[in-house]
Amino acid sequence: MAQNSASSKQILKATPLFAALDDAELNSLAARCGAKSYGPGEILFSEGEPCSGLYIVVTGRVRIFKSSPSGREQVLAVESSGASVAELPVFDGGPYPASASALERTEMLFVSRADLRAICLERPEVSLKLLQVVGARLRRLVGIIEELSFTTVRSRLISWLLRQAKSEGQTTRRGVTFSLNASHQELASQIGTVRELVSRNLARLQAQSFIEINGREITILDQEALEADLASSI
Repeated sequence: MAQNSASSKQILKATPLFAALDDAELNSLAARCGAKSYGPGEILFSEGEPCSGLYIVVTGRVRIFKSSPSGREQVLAVESSGASVAELPVFDGGPYPASASALERTEMLFVSRADLRAICLERPEVSLKLLQVVGARLRRLVGIIEELSFTTVRSRLISWLLRQAKSEGQTTRRGVTFSLNASHQELASQIGTVRELVSRNLARLQAQSFIEINGREITILDQEALEADLASSI
């Protein structure tokens, strides 16, 4: 990815982590940033590798995931433009605790561990912002643990559908419609199950007239019924 210092500076300035830096500091950091480009499915880093620095998503989407010895994956987060990736190992000195790959064509900025630590020592505001980001990520991981431990696949799927409808949905005459931007396998990785159970539960929800599936498009036909079904399972 061709990326000059001026455009890197604009990207850093728009990233919440570095919003507190002044122009001179942004210029200095931008001059040392590395620009990286990844194709769909390409690995940014793998679990267990030494952490070399922090990534900022410029365009595209990145999935952060854990893999079991058998090859089954659990998606921990999907990050898009403006998000940072790999904050924790930058500070604790350990290896990457999970793997990350591009979901689509993705452009990234890379900030080395040494540069980021130097900025945090000089500007405590950046350290505080990083703590906020890490704290939010921890809360999200606790939520994933709770869902996997205490809810059924059907409940997790309904919860995912309702979140997608809220964040991506468009209101139509028949209900709230959104595009399914993940395969059944990818969706299974996000909610902690296998592809067959995702397909089976989507079919059941459609048979109950809770949702309608038309190719890659899903319409929530009865949101109240989905919410009631979810509440009854908690």
